[in-house]
Amino acid sequence: MAKISGSKYIAETLVQYGVTHVFWVPGGDPAGIMAALEGRGVKRVLTHGEKAAAYMADGYARATGRPGICIVQSIGAANLAAGMADPYMASSPVIAMTGALDPMQRYRHSYQEFEHLQPFQAVTKHSVQVDKVQRLPDVLRQAFRTATSGSPGPVHLDIRNEALDTEADLEVVVEERFTRTPPFRPEPEAAHVREAAALLMQARKPVIVAGGGVITSGAWNEVRRLAEMLTIPVATSLTGKAAIPNDHPLSAGVMGRYSRWCANRIVSDADLVLFIGTRTGALTTADWRVPPLDVPNIQINIDPDELGRNYPANVALLGDAQVTLQRLIDAVEPREPAAERVAEVRRVVGQWEAEYAALQRSNAVPIRPERLCRELTEALPPDAILVSDTGHAGMWTGTMVELKHAGLNYIRCAGSLGWGLPGAIGVKCGAPNRPVVCFTGDGGFWYHIGELETAVRHGISPVIVVNDNHALNQGLAGLRRNYGGELWGDASELIMFNDVNLAQVAQAMGCYAERVERPQDIQGALKRALAAGKIAVVDVATDFEALGPTPRSGDFRPSVTTPFKP
Repeated sequence: MAKISGSKYIAETLVQYGVTHVFWVPGGDPAGIMAALEGRGVKRVLTHGEKAAAYMADGYARATGRPGICIVQSIGAANLAAGMADPYMASSPVIAMTGALDPMQRYRHSYQEFEHLQPFQAVTKHSVQVDKVQRLPDVLRQAFRTATSGSPGPVHLDIRNEALDTEADLEVVVEERFTRTPPFRPEPEAAHVREAAALLMQARKPVIVAGGGVITSGAWNEVRRLAEMLTIPVATSLTGKAAIPNDHPLSAGVMGRYSRWCANRIVSDADLVLFIGTRTGALTTADWRVPPLDVPNIQINIDPDELGRNYPANVALLGDAQVTLQRLIDAVEPREPAAERVAEVRRVVGQWEAEYAALQRSNAVPIRPERLCRELTEALPPDAILVSDTGHAGMWTGTMVELKHAGLNYIRCAGSLGWGLPGAIGVKCGAPNRPVVCFTGDGGFWYHIGELETAVRHGISPVIVVNDNHALNQGLAGLRRNYGGELWGDASELIMFNDVNLAQVAQAMGCYAERVERPQDIQGALKRALAAGKIAVVDVATDFEALGPTPRSGDFRPSVTTPFKP
């Protein structure tokens, strides 16, 4: 073995693990890693901020299933840690590296240095400090193992200058299994599968709730097969939206807070719920009201900590979603299609569709977001990836944008407003041959608007659709409550921005961009943006008063009135 510096060893490890992009903010000794990647086929994406680097790595990881890599210097560590909250909440395999000064400089007010391990401990599966170059081989292998295994998640390595600069006899050992998710597909015990199958066969009105674990596992075909075998309606979490096409007869839609009320109503009416790859958190269950907490249920999850966390499980199946569903499919007896059950689902979904049809076809100016979403549904290519910011963007895309093709994918921000633009850039890096369309609001777009220049500089070409009401109007209802019903005085300064033509801002940075102010112009603008061949911004002037749909008390009930009892 030849002697090699820590920086060169890290670079060689990344190359051999199949990393194609590194997102970084320069400074300090981590620059040695980037220099060692020169000519190695790894795209080094310089961003305008550490949070954006984390978000791009997150988007890349979620588009590819491979660990996304972000690297920053010591003083940027706190910013990077803030950005790691999203991959942590999204169960996304991101590996973050920060530089650190050597022990002799600690606790002496060294320039731009602070103890930064602690912020990462709350937002990673694993956060460690590397003091010696000899530890790099085992620590890097562990980083890839931890990021991809079980329920995936981010890992942080705080690497001291000494470990980067010192040379040692080191050998790169690649564990191929851990280059992507899932590295393992564990399956549950056969007896538990038989028990779950018996419950499904006995239930009169079972419902499937498909979560993000279905997407991570690639289990959408198995979800549809089981649903069709037993005529089981399928509702999804927001993250699991792509688990079943919206036009499938058994599709109920997205449930929970950012939901279609039809999905909440269908799930609430179930006598048995099959949860697949979901943490049953507050967003998915509308604060644990959908379904009611006492509903009989079966849970499939690869993470044992999540089985029964919020809903006591009648049967808990520990395993990979795809393999576990296949075992269930093998264990149940197919039924004749229940036409009455399908008709019931279509009736409730049809009622929801009828309620919003007028808004989805509205010619009002300013433009209604519902109309924008309808136009986006029609414009999405069948192999596109739809990326959504959070807040109203999640509400509008979750409820109003339909994924009508099995090849469409949906990747949403897991928490932090502003993720959309850099997240979409990362997604496009991971899926360069697929159309990537991001839906965000102007409030989220402003957070990292400088990353438009990053995309232009590197030739990264997502389409960014901005629902532009020059405000953070998701807070409008709460603000009105606090002002006694109507805004008065200087209340508008708490929620509104200047009405800026964001298309002109994007054009100044080198983007293709259009401003749309009439609904009949949306479709043409979207098509031109998709064909632009570079990052494109479609700035759509929308109605400030338009609020995203939220759950209503009539969509769920506090307890099961006719429980299924095995």
